[in-house]
Parts: sequence; C-alpha cells; structure tokens
Amino acid sequence: MKKVGFLVCLMMFSMSVFAGSRADARFDEYKEKVVKQMWRMYPGWASSIGYHKYDSVLVIPTQASRNEELDFCEEQLKHLRKIDDSSLSDLNKIDLHLLINQMEYAIWGINELKAWQWDPSQYNVSGAIADMLGNDYAPLDDRLRNVYKKMLQIPLYYDVARSNIKNPTAEHTQLAIDQNLGGLSVFTSDLEEAIKKSTLTDIEKEKIHTKSLLCVAAIKGYVDWLKALNLSNARSFRLGADLYKQKFNFEIQSGYSADEIFAKAESHKKELHQKMFEITSQLWPKYLSAVTMPEDKLKAIKMMIDALSQKHVKPGEFQKAIEQQIPYLVKFIQNKNLIYIDSTKPLVVRREPDYMAGVAGASINAPGPYDKNGNTYYNVGSLDGWEAEKAESYLREYNHYILQILNIHEAIPGHYTQLVYANQAPSIIKSILGNNAMIEGWAVYTERMMLENGYDGDKGLESTEASPEMWLMYYKWNLRSTCNTILDYKVHTKNMSKQDAMKLLTQEAFQQEAEAEGKWKRVSVTQVQLCCYFTGYTEIYDLRSMLMKKMGSNFKLKSFHEQFLSYGSSPVKYIKEMMLKEMH
Repeated sequence: MKKVGFLVCLMMFSMSVFAGSRADARFDEYKEKVVKQMWRMYPGWASSIGYHKYDSVLVIPTQASRNEELDFCEEQLKHLRKIDDSSLSDLNKIDLHLLINQMEYAIWGINELKAWQWDPSQYNVSGAIADMLGNDYAPLDDRLRNVYKKMLQIPLYYDVARSNIKNPTAEHTQLAIDQNLGGLSVFTSDLEEAIKKSTLTDIEKEKIHTKSLLCVAAIKGYVDWLKALNLSNARSFRLGADLYKQKFNFEIQSGYSADEIFAKAESHKKELHQKMFEITSQLWPKYLSAVTMPEDKLKAIKMMIDALSQKHVKPGEFQKAIEQQIPYLVKFIQNKNLIYIDSTKPLVVRREPDYMAGVAGASINAPGPYDKNGNTYYNVGSLDGWEAEKAESYLREYNHYILQILNIHEAIPGHYTQLVYANQAPSIIKSILGNNAMIEGWAVYTERMMLENGYDGDKGLESTEASPEMWLMYYKWNLRSTCNTILDYKVHTKNMSKQDAMKLLTQEAFQQEAEAEGKWKRVSVTQVQLCCYFTGYTEIYDLRSMLMKKMGSNFKLKSFHEQFLSYGSSPVKYIKEMMLKEMH
C-alpha cells in the first residue's frame, strides 16, 4: 500500500509540474505578444528602452489616442484576470502582477489623475530626439531619417497639447517652459552637428534643416502660449490625499501603505538625530573645541555638519572629482568581494543635458533591455554661470564626504550596477516595468552597506571601519531619503507650506538653502516618487536582516546581493516572497 501511495503522489506531482509548465509556456507566449503590442501603443517608451522599430513615430496626444490606449489596457486586463496565478512559476507570478498593475495604472492615469490636462511639462519632444542623435544604436543616416519623420509630426503635436491643457498648475507650466526652451538646442546645434557628420544627400540635409526650423517655431509657439496663460487662479500642484494614496499604491507596490511608510519615516528621523548627536559629541573636541556645544541637539549637529562641509571640491572640478572616484569604488567592491561588477558595460560621466535640467542634480540614464551594450550615462548638473554664493551652498551640500555617497548611490554599486543586472534578468517584463521603489531603495541600501564594510575614501582599499565623519555625513544623507518621504506625504496630503518644508529640510535634515529650494521645486512638480527611496531601502534592509537571522553563519553578503538583483527590478515584496520560499 505504501508503494502504491508513493506512486500516486509521484504521478500527481508530475502532472502538476506538467500543467504548470504548460501554463507558463502559454503565459510566456502571451507576454511576447503583449510586449510587441505595447511598443506599437507606446513608441516613445519603446525607443527609450532600446526597441527602435517605431523610432519614426510620434503619438499625437488626442482623445482618440487616449481612447485607443484605454481599449488596449481594458482588453489586456480581461485576459490577465482570467489567469490562475497558482498555475504559474514564481517568476511568472511576478510578471502577472506587474502587467495587471501597469494596465490598471494607465487607465487610472487617463481617467482619474488626468495629468494630461494640468501638467504642460508632459509635452516635450526634445528628449526623444536627443536620444536618437546621441545614442549610436544604428547608422547615423538611418537615425537622421527617422528624426525627420518624427519631426514632421511635431507642429501638430504641440497644437494638440495646447488643446488638452485645462487649468494647469503654475509650477508645471514653468517647468514646461524651462525644459522646452532648454531642448531647443537639440533642434539647432545638436542636429546641425549630426547632419554635418552624416553622408546624407544635400537634398535630405536641406529637408531636415527646413523641418527643424518649423519644429523650433512650434516649440517656441507652445512656450509663448504657456507664458501668456492667466494663472492667477491656477490649480494647486498638491495632489490631495485620495489621489496621492492611490498613486502610491500603483507606483510603489509596497507591502506598506502610504500612511505606514510616513509613520516609519517619522520614527526613523528621530533615530538618526540621536545617532548624529552621539557622533557630534565625539567629534566636538576635534573640530569645535573653542566653542561651547549648544544644549539644542539639532543646533549642535548642524554646527558640526557645517564645519565638515567646508571640505569640498572647487566648482570647476565637480565633474572631474566624480570621474576619479568611480574606479576607486570598483576596486573597493572587488577587494571586499561585495558583488560582481561587469566591467564590459560602459559608464560615461557627462554634463547634464539642458533638456533634463530642473528636477535633479545627478541622475543615471541606462540602456534598455534591447540595447544592453549601450552606454550608461551618469548625468551631472553643471555649475556654469552660478553666482559664487549659490555655488558654494551647493558644494557644501555635496561636500567631500557626501560626494562619495552620491557616487555610491547613482553609480557603483547603486543604480548603474542594479540596472546592469536588471537588463540581464530572464524576463523582459521585469525590465520594462521596473519597480522604482526597488530601484531607488537598492541605491539607498548600498550607501549604508558600503560604510558597514569599511568604505571611506580617505582610508584606502583596506579600510575596515569608516570614520565618524563619514558616518555623520552618511546619516545626514540618509535623512534625505527619510525626509523626502515626510516632505512628499505632508505636502501632497496635508498642505504643508513652503515655510514648514524649508524648516524641515534645513533645520531637521540639515540641508543647504540651495538644496532645500531645489527639493521644494521637485516636490511641487512630482508626486510619490520621493517616497521610493525610503520605502525600498526599508524593505530591502528588513529582508536582509531577516535572512541573516534565519541563515546565521550560512549568510553570505555577496550571494544575497546577486540573488536579490537576479529577479530584475521587481517590487521588494515579491522578491522577499521568492527568496524566503527558496530557503524551504
């Protein structure tokens, strides 16, 4: 009887595996089809991730195109909701969740959020054209011909954009003006330079040149129209609690709600302040022995930060300092055996293009899954033309210590490293629908991880313990992600004033005035994105702590990092489920 029972169980298991493999095969076929359909629906998105079949297409943002998108998403949801996720592999379950979330988010964005009505900065063609000119994914002549076809549609694009806009916010209107004006160089000097390098016929060159003049006129016309709008009773840029929490759920896909993350951030801020005061007390005799330490802990911390912040690069050496630090980070990681770094994937540090200006001072542009061997660009904001006082404030913010942490976050082993791994993930869904909280959370996590392993640029590759100065500045930096969440939540759901926001950023997060002004501008033109950092960091660190406790001496940091990143840019809550399941 025991033998028969065993055979029955074996047969049932085999049938289950076979049924599961069939379900996975059908789902894989569906994913391949739906992704191709998505690229027809979203040609700009396709180009941005390296799928260049539709490079010449510019979607005109009419109501008809929005209806077509709604129909597409509803049709996919009908199919996706019929799929039994218990029949799928763990990796495909995540893909199913990601696809459903994407379709629901798109529908919500059109019907509920309606940013296409109140955010004029959504209408900007410069970035797409700049990418086509600057990325060497195809012969220059072919790229220029596609640029020409795209430019044919640009005047109509901006005409329709004007008809879409209803009661825009003043902040998004100004952002649209600044970024569209900044992008004009793409159609003038950048395009002319590319034409000179090409082997196009004289007739083709002249046609492109003529059309570029019409595009410049269309962009300037849009900008002039925006400038003439009466914004005395403009819509508030604040999203409001209901829309904010809905957007948080779609974008963050966390195991925590927006309210829970806000509460955790408030608590974490208090913990950081206590740690910073302890280090300040330790360093006081070294740096401020001639000054009496204030009884107010925050004032004492600020005085110590100000003293350390005087150590920074000169304005003209900002980008050069970043370029010099990247190889050192790679060597440290290799020396400590923290994670595999693929040296064949190029990282190029460059001045931030004008069309990207106005939101952040440093960012990463990585190649998509269809262009895995392309350059990854580390965009660095330029200080050219800044007044001396403003530049000094900015450089004190990104001082000798913070600049190193910034490079960890943006480049190695932060965004650059994670995105290289993401492009190697077995599922394209996880690459194209990457979870921003996981992506940003990983970058924030690596900052602390590097210091835990002794990283300190002043101590050399064999360092086993970061200096108190480095830790103090790390805690200040970590306050950024923590206070990002507090700021974003309170501004958009509790009507936090600019005055209170500046107080939070300068007095409790110890940021320089210029940095705080920039963050206020950012929170006024984005929503939820600022929560990504702290949310993802919290979930990743909690997962690591859980695994260390469960595995004990069997826990290996490098293995954890590489396994965690092997799932692509998935929401941390799904990665957690899979990593815990694999332990059993």
